[in-house]
Amino acid sequence: MRWFKSSYSSGGQECVEVAFLDEAVGVRDSKSPGGPELVFGVREWGVFAAAVAGGRFDSPGANSGA
Repeated sequence: MRWFKSSYSSGGQECVEVAFLDEAVGVRDSKSPGGPELVFGVREWGVFAAAVAGGRFDSPGANSGA
C-alpha cells in the first residue's frame, strides 16, 4: 500500500495521508504511521472530497487572515 500526503502540507506536521486501494481509501495521521487507520468506501470518499473542495468544512474566517 502506498500512502500519499497532501501537496498542501508543505512539510507541516498536522497532516493526514491517504492510500488508494482497489475498492476503498485509507486515511491515517502522518505523525503516527503505525497508528490506527480509517477506511472509506470509494463512493463515500468521493462525497467527502467534494465537500472539502466545496468549503463545507472550512472554519468561519479561516481564509480572512483573522
